[in-house]
Amino acid sequence: MKEFLYSPRPLFPLSGICFVSLQPSKLRPPLQTTVHRMEFGGSDSSGREFKNADEMWRDQAGDPSKKTEWYRQGVGYWQGVEASVDGVLGGYGHVNEADIQGSEAFLNTLLSERFPNAGTDSHLVALDCGSGIGRVTKNLLIRYFNEAARESLAPENHMFSDIHKATNFFCMPLQEFTPDEGRYDVIWVQWCIGHLTDDDFVTFFNRAKAGLKPGGFIVLKENIARTGFVLDNEDRSITRSDLYYKELFSHCGLHIYKSKDQSGLPEELFAVKMYALTTDSPKRVHRTRSKVQGNRPRIIK
Repeated sequence: MKEFLYSPRPLFPLSGICFVSLQPSKLRPPLQTTVHRMEFGGSDSSGREFKNADEMWRDQAGDPSKKTEWYRQGVGYWQGVEASVDGVLGGYGHVNEADIQGSEAFLNTLLSERFPNAGTDSHLVALDCGSGIGRVTKNLLIRYFNEAARESLAPENHMFSDIHKATNFFCMPLQEFTPDEGRYDVIWVQWCIGHLTDDDFVTFFNRAKAGLKPGGFIVLKENIARTGFVLDNEDRSITRSDLYYKELFSHCGLHIYKSKDQSGLPEELFAVKMYALTTDSPKRVHRTRSKVQGNRPRIIK
């Protein structure tokens, strides 16, 4: 299961937290350079196998019309999903608590290390990309940041208790969204990046980097395939492996500051991993593995 930004009726509005969604839109001119991927083999949810990611992307989004259709179908899928916690989590609404607890523990560690003076002389601003109904903003970010902005295709709403903290709402496709330069301490991206093609993944994170303040970081929380990738033919998304993500991070000029596995989710779901990404090269990568097998908001297909 995955929470995504195409919810037709977001439950919660925000002001300092920003939501961006993946709506179909006019295609940009082709990139001058293409992401050269490692030979990650994979399959789709029907069992069809691909020799590598390039073969899959040529088949799914290899020309402007195919790419438009890829995003159109993704939006169409989420427009048919109920705008509730259970809806955006694919019928697994009961994992919301475990997900938020895992995210909160990870965020607390990051804030204490990156912003030791937070709460005294700092004014922290967060951006929630692909926020959908605002689940992560409402249950997590708005409690830790002075401002929280959201990016989503779902319309803005007025259900947040800390409405004074919700400063901006951006209703536009994630692949087109450009954060304000030097505006955010933390940019949170969860259960939505699988809808972007690899080239759009790289261009989005290159724009997101520019939106960070000095010392800021990006958190990516996503489903993880055991190897290669798994293409979901129903919602038009791809679940990438840890190695696949690391290859893309290198193309974005991002470095893993810390990573951690999410625990406490049903066994039938994909593993879920959290990455804290920075533009500065850390002296060493910190990894924390959970004792319990990580699981994921989406059934393995």
